Amino acid sequence: MIYNFLTDYLSIIIFLFIALFLSVGFIIINFLASPNNPDPEKLSAYECGFEAFDDSRMEFDVRFYLVAILFIIFDLEIAFLFPWAITLGITGVFGFWSMMLFLGILTVGFIYEWKKGALEWE
Repeated sequence: MIYNFLTDYLSIIIFLFIALFLSVGFIIINFLASPNNPDPEKLSAYECGFEAFDDSRMEFDVRFYLVAILFIIFDLEIAFLFPWAITLGITGVFGFWSMMLFLGILTVGFIYEWKKGALEWE
């Protein structure tokens, strides 16, 4: 019984040990070889382009959130494009034109954001 187990799963076990050895080895090499001289600017907290320890009631720029929303929109677009490309042969013409409609709506939204100046920095 153990012989059947080893013949079936020995290559997977060897692969797992090699992957574990390489992962731990790379972490140890990185820890030993990396420089350790951080400056105060590198250690400071940074979020949304303003100081983290300022007044919490200060005004902030909404463009950071607009860029984040645009990133989420186009990230979701890519997430929908991969399954669509794989199943295009099954879905046929209806699947093609529905995705073209989806991409068209995203393009119109992107052009609207562009024309409103949401992508321009001062």
